[in-house]
Amino acid sequence: MSERAPIVAIGERAPPGELTARVRALLARGALCALPTETVYGLAARADRPEALEALRVLKGRPSEITFTWHVAGRGAVEHFSELRPLTRRLAERYWPGPLTLVLRGVPAGLEGVARAGWTGLRLPAHAACAALLSACEFPVVMTSANPHREAPLTRAEDVAARFDGGLELVIDGGPSRLGEASGVLALGPGRFELLREGLLRLEDLRRTAGLRIAFVCTGNTCRSPMAEAMARRLLAERLQAERAGSAGIAEFGFELSSMGIFAAHGAPASVGAVEVMAERGINLRDHRSRAALPETLARSDRIYAMTAGHVEALRALLPPGRHPPFDLLDPAGADIADPLGGPRAAYQRSLADIERALRARLDEWA
Repeated sequence: MSERAPIVAIGERAPPGELTARVRALLARGALCALPTETVYGLAARADRPEALEALRVLKGRPSEITFTWHVAGRGAVEHFSELRPLTRRLAERYWPGPLTLVLRGVPAGLEGVARAGWTGLRLPAHAACAALLSACEFPVVMTSANPHREAPLTRAEDVAARFDGGLELVIDGGPSRLGEASGVLALGPGRFELLREGLLRLEDLRRTAGLRIAFVCTGNTCRSPMAEAMARRLLAERLQAERAGSAGIAEFGFELSSMGIFAAHGAPASVGAVEVMAERGINLRDHRSRAALPETLARSDRIYAMTAGHVEALRALLPPGRHPPFDLLDPAGADIADPLGGPRAAYQRSLADIERALRARLDEWA
């Protein structure tokens, strides 16, 4: 190919049907096109055609060990990845369409040529024309920023056509890129929450969106709710494969756990029975100090779990109507968790067993 690729200007509106069909046909047979996004222009290729990927690498001048990003037409694409799915759903709901690329562990069918070490990058661009074109393709499409490797990305269609003279079949002009900066890239999976490229998004904001602030509530915050908090931290750390111990480990993924009591005195230690049964599980509860369930503290939570229906009613009275986070019984089956205070060790063991069973049932909602 020796002639410069034609440019078709459409702005940010969805392209007409004949243009959509043209782009789809070009990509389907392995040709390369340039498409607009809100960040920078992208070079697009069919992901399941090895010859198209090789042509894209040659045009980009990119080393073979650096991969390309799957560009998707809807948030449902994250359902192809099973690990830590609730976190990816929350991120997609908050930031897609938009300038966030997620690198997730898993390789959907057809993307074997762009995955690396079992991880695949994907993003949903916030450009109506690009989204419409991607939606029309029944095959996966990858894109990479429209610039030779290690050069600045291009943000205007005419510059793309000139820079890649002879290497593209078509350039779709969606207007100057609104943001003019490449997307942020976040790798998320068991044991990994890593911002590979900052872009326009801050790591702390991504963590806050991905994780949850979870509060556990009982009566005095000396037995059931501190046991629930500590056991939930253990189970979450195992699910996330958080390398750092305790709160610091799950905080890497944006999780914060707390416990409190409806009628708690401030600063009381956990009950002896709670300390002993938790120690049997290798969990230290000796440093726990009780605190009261205050409206302003509860309002900072994303989820609140009560031990009994009575606690739920107390929370309903405590929190202002219509302006509170979701709260529910800890046990999703609707059973109360009995108070072991003053009872024998067996009562504490039963309470802990009920708490752990309820937490495991809730875990898939969180991570």
